[in-house]
Amino acid sequence: MRNYLPLLFFIVFLLVVDLYAFKSLRLIMSDWTKNYWRLTIQIVYWVISIGLYVALFYAMTTYRQAQANLDYYFFFMGFGVLLMFFMPKLIAAIFHLTDDIIHLLRRITAFFVRSFEPTETATSSTSGISRWQFISRIGWVLAALPFFGILYGIWRGRYRFRTEKVELGFNNLPKSFNGFKIVHLSDIHIGSFFNNYDAVQKGVDLVNSLKPDLILFTGDMVNNYADEVKGWENVLGGLQAKYGKYSVFGNHDYGDYVQWDSESEKEANLQRLAGYHRAMGFNLLTNDWTEFRNESGDAFEIIGMENWGMGGFSKYGDLRKATDGTDSSRFQVLMSHDPSHWDAEVMGKTEIDLTLAGHTHGMQFGVEIPGIIKWSPVKYRYPRWGGLYTEGRQHLYVNRGFGYIGFPGRVGMPPEITVIELKSEVSS
Repeated sequence: MRNYLPLLFFIVFLLVVDLYAFKSLRLIMSDWTKNYWRLTIQIVYWVISIGLYVALFYAMTTYRQAQANLDYYFFFMGFGVLLMFFMPKLIAAIFHLTDDIIHLLRRITAFFVRSFEPTETATSSTSGISRWQFISRIGWVLAALPFFGILYGIWRGRYRFRTEKVELGFNNLPKSFNGFKIVHLSDIHIGSFFNNYDAVQKGVDLVNSLKPDLILFTGDMVNNYADEVKGWENVLGGLQAKYGKYSVFGNHDYGDYVQWDSESEKEANLQRLAGYHRAMGFNLLTNDWTEFRNESGDAFEIIGMENWGMGGFSKYGDLRKATDGTDSSRFQVLMSHDPSHWDAEVMGKTEIDLTLAGHTHGMQFGVEIPGIIKWSPVKYRYPRWGGLYTEGRQHLYVNRGFGYIGFPGRVGMPPEITVIELKSEVSS
């Protein structure tokens, strides 16, 4: 029973919001003359709500079995539909609650000053509706925005790959690498695509059209199980770069969120995933580094960390081991899945020039208008959550993710393919 308490508390919270949103809905329909429409809307409201509660409870209680069968579809899509209907109700409830609080404060104030104002004084002079009805209607109008935003994010947003282009100069980069093009990918989460090969193929084709010199993938190939990759080998193996592809593991790749029968079974899963990386043409770096050399004989170093994350995430990464034998005077690129690692161990503590990370997904929700606003709720957990960050001569780039997990969509936070063009000197 204890395992189900969080779920029960969550459902109670949803129910409270539902009841308050319904109270607001009844208020705005109170002056409707036809009872038929009022009754119909109320019935539809509760049929949808109860259906979502039943689906949520079923999904949560069967999730472990579903993920063991590599079947995330019902859980992810159910969660998406739940958000699509719940967020509008939450906004409507907040508007209605705010007006109720204001009204309560006015009553309390009126009681103490002995000057209670009758409710009728709060009516709108233009529409003849009460202030409560007006505020509630505003809430329901605004509630339509997240409904259609989430609907679009599920229907189209998760597949609308965006290319982000970054140009970075480094004084220690050999001149023969001037204009060298790295495509940075992260968080493919291939098990979340539900065998939608066409959508992923479009992303792969977009990467290949960029004609990268290198592809660097910073982890989370799967949600939990290595065999999520099965059937995708030809699609993901089709990623092409002139000089090859390199990869590291992310937190989801280790299978930490699965109850295994033994540690050996868990380790076997990780080794299978490593095998898939190699079969798809990736050079997997696990706390290791490699020298990359071009036709001119010039070289830089690629360092690959296993996952290292703050706040309870696994710390398999060992930067000291990964950099053992490297030359800090050379240009160095570090692949480290979790951006919190940069602040903890890299920035100001090493000579590593460029770190590539992912992990945050931009929470798959946010608002980004270049030069105006860049915001996602994930910023309150990860201050460096998306895009380029620079401290002194060191740079961190956080990719917002190719795939998705949990919520099967992206709202204002498209899946990202990053193109980093290297320059052999810093612009003045």
